[in-house]
Formats: sequence, structure tokens, C-alpha cells
Amino acid sequence: MVKTALITGILGQDGPYLAKLLLSKGYKVYGLIRRYTNPNFENLDYLGITSEIEFILGDMTDECSLMNILKIIRPDEVYNLAAQSFVAASWDQAKLTTEVNALGTLYLLNAIKLFNPTTKFYQASTSEMFGNNYSAGGIQTEETPFHPRSPYAISKLYAYWIAINFKESYGIFAANGILFNHESPIRGREFVTRKISEGVAKIKLGLATEIKLGNIDSKRDWGFAGDYVEAMWLMLQQEKPDNLIISTGITHSIRDFLEVAFNHVGIKDWEKYIRIDPQFKRPAELFVLQGKSDKARNILGWQPKVQFEELVKMMVDADLERLKK
Repeated sequence: MVKTALITGILGQDGPYLAKLLLSKGYKVYGLIRRYTNPNFENLDYLGITSEIEFILGDMTDECSLMNILKIIRPDEVYNLAAQSFVAASWDQAKLTTEVNALGTLYLLNAIKLFNPTTKFYQASTSEMFGNNYSAGGIQTEETPFHPRSPYAISKLYAYWIAINFKESYGIFAANGILFNHESPIRGREFVTRKISEGVAKIKLGLATEIKLGNIDSKRDWGFAGDYVEAMWLMLQQEKPDNLIISTGITHSIRDFLEVAFNHVGIKDWEKYIRIDPQFKRPAELFVLQGKSDKARNILGWQPKVQFEELVKMMVDADLERLKK
């Protein structure tokens, strides 16, 4: 019997990579999209899978639409990747961020509870929930206390706990993947990593003279989205749901990212192309994220394959190719 999966956030970064993985495993994949005049399938087209997905119209802020979808398709698995995911925008759009990220998760879980309680549910949680808290050794683990420092992180913390509550209250298979930063050639252009890869490509091709950034000394635990979606799938193949950190365990600064990206295109004096702009600094800064994913590696048998330098070069090469076309 063919397994079915519903992916919210199908047009973002992780959705297309996850859809490609599930399709390769023989799943019937449904993708939730809002009613657009002209929906953007660029990321799905990049991976060549747009025609293989059945799109379902709905909205994370409309509980009735989510209930209708669960009632009709009754999927075996739901991957909730939909979010207002740009942290910087969450201060200016706190209400929207809360409605989509927090209440949207509640609505989706309610729909599962009412119409298909055997559905396995994956919640895309985030390392941003830790804030600047860390355990011994300066690393974040599943036991590290949360201290969210943005409306985005706060909304995600609600979603994290409501998933646990539905598991404990109603026996729903609800698993939280606490994913640390993960990037790819289809990362949104507003995110710092893609801003850098595209900016470096433009500078190399003579299409730009600078990249405007905020705090380039912030450190993150960066992995490849294509690796991380495999962990999402593995989490829903277990007998019992769990909350697991998915990370590389290695941190690099934005400065490191810049150096690798510029060196890759043969530019050594990269500092002269960087302009620090205060508007890109957060009201409440988050300095270092470094996750310990030993639990996930032991339980799932998962480990990241793409290393940091390979990831940066992959993103720069993809943007060079796009711009040349």
C-alpha cells in the first residue's frame, strides 16, 4: 500500500528536499499551498519534482481549511514545515508569525486528532528556541533550557510544547525535530547565507560592488538541508515519537562563511566588499548556536554528509549558474 504524506511549507527550502526524498521512497506527496494569483514553484522546479506533487489549497491560519484537508486525504504522515521563518521579520510581524507558527500548528494537530489520529506528525522546531542558553561545554542539547530571543523563536516554542501536549493528552505520534541552521542553493534570498552566496556571485560577475550585513561575528551550526530532511523522515519511522536535535555539532561564524565564499571565486581581499549596516542587527542578538546531535545519531542512525566548505561552495556555484543564465 502506498504511503501518503502531507507537507506544509512545500514551496520553501526544506519542503522540496523532503518531497524529493519521499517521492524516491514511493510516497504519494501532497503539498499545502495558499491561494496565490501566481504561486512560486521555483524551488520545486530547481529539484525537478513540481509535476510529481499534488497541491492542496489551504492556509495555516484557517483551521477549517486544514480540517477539510485532513478529512479528505487522511495522510499517513504530516510534516509541518510551514512558517514565517525569517527571524528578523518576526519583530515587525509578530502577530502574523504567531498565527502561522504557533496557532497554525495547533490547528493542524486538532485536525489530526479529529479526523485521522493515527497520522504521524513531524513539527519543525528550531535551535532559535535556546537563545543564548547552552549546556556544559558551550553546546546545546535536548536538556538545555529554552530562552527564545525573538517573536519567531517564541512562536516556535509554543508549537514545540503543543505537539508534546497532543502526544501526552491524546496519544498522537508527534515528534519535534530541533533543527539547527541548515542551508542549500534554494535558501530564501533574505537569509544571510543566501545573501552572501548570491552577493559573492554578483561581485564576481561584476553585477554588484558590496554586500550589506549585520553582525558577521555571530556563529551558527550550519548543515545541508538535503541531509536534514532525511532525519525528519527517519523520526517518523520510529516506534515512538521523540524530540531530537539535528545538527553538525560544529560552528562557524558568518565571517568564516564569507571567507570560504569569496575564496571560492578567487577573491582574497573580501573585507572591502562588506558593508556593516545597523538595520540588519537584531534587537536581541543571538551569538552562538552549536547543537549536540548524539541522541539522533544513535536512535536514527543519521549523520550529516555535506561539510561546511562544501555547502558554501555549492551555494555560490548555484548562484553563479543562475546569474550567468
